[in-house]
Amino acid sequence: MLDLLTPIAAAADLTIPAGHRLPIAVVGAGAIVDVAHLPAYRAAGLEVTGLYDLDGERAREVAARHGVTTVYGSLRELLSDERIAVVDIAVAPEAQPGIARAVLESGRHVLCQKPFAPDVATGRQLVDLAAARGLKIAVNQQLRFDEGIAAARAMVRAGWVGEPTTMTFTVNIATDWSGWEWLVSTDRLEIVYHSIHYLDAIRSILGDPVTVFCTGSRTAGQLPKGETRTMSTLVYPGDVRALVHVTHENRTGDHEAAFRIDGTEGAIKGTLGLLYDYPHGRPDTLLVNSRTVPTDGWLPYPVTTRWLPDAVAGPMGSLLAAIAEGGEPETAGADNLGTLALLDALYRSMETGESRRLRAGPEPVGEAR
Repeated sequence: MLDLLTPIAAAADLTIPAGHRLPIAVVGAGAIVDVAHLPAYRAAGLEVTGLYDLDGERAREVAARHGVTTVYGSLRELLSDERIAVVDIAVAPEAQPGIARAVLESGRHVLCQKPFAPDVATGRQLVDLAAARGLKIAVNQQLRFDEGIAAARAMVRAGWVGEPTTMTFTVNIATDWSGWEWLVSTDRLEIVYHSIHYLDAIRSILGDPVTVFCTGSRTAGQLPKGETRTMSTLVYPGDVRALVHVTHENRTGDHEAAFRIDGTEGAIKGTLGLLYDYPHGRPDTLLVNSRTVPTDGWLPYPVTTRWLPDAVAGPMGSLLAAIAEGGEPETAGADNLGTLALLDALYRSMETGESRRLRAGPEPVGEAR
């Protein structure tokens, strides 16, 4: 059975070969950089040349904690450092496009935080600018690289569950939004800043849907202005469907964060351990039941890494591999335009109460993207 799981584990491997590693600078010194980006890069053997944040004191504190020796006084100073090959941007969404343009115009590859643009048109401008400069642009959709999700995707691509028929995420948790003032005041919240993870993961396995429907709401007494409960339905050609059902207002402590993929020849189910005690979390779980392998019932897959901080090395590693070997990163900006289009369609559906069509023609489901 170990031989059976070996290629699945290889597909979820986060190792970055020494020959791919390039010097990285980071823009932003917020919590995600502190608890995920810098620890993941250090574990992967990557060199972080320095850090820049508008809050210089915060930048110096985070840099010192992670052994980063340089704190840049400005974005211009960062971009004048000739050692830098890649810039990782982790700032508030409204600031990101301008920074990404400056990075690309300086001749550096860029990894953007998600959502990497406020709309598809702005995202396309960044993608076109990168292409015109011969540079790579990728998006930090790190859930694709969470070991449970990556292993499940590898099992689907290997045909373990036959043809996929349904994929679901069910998340019922309590989220304290007070640590992000800009999130508390935003009109759009849950879909664009949380369910974006699940929606992008679904795209990485099932591809792009034809039609979507979404409803969202608030709960009495909640702090954030935007929606904190959503139900998103994705309709694919034939009978393939996906569902994302999320609430952040669980008041009883029985948190749940689960996903499942059903197919004609079996099923895969798992949990996202990070969300059971965020940000500390617990290990993910993953089980597969396949008639094609066969597994003789539910077979556990031994998950050894976590969504945070481990999976954060995935988008950067994929970007570095594309720089070294050619081709596009797994989470390339061009691909992520599909995720942005999906977000837009879901919000339009939420606002109108009607389903929204994304594209006209059928696309095979379950193929490698």
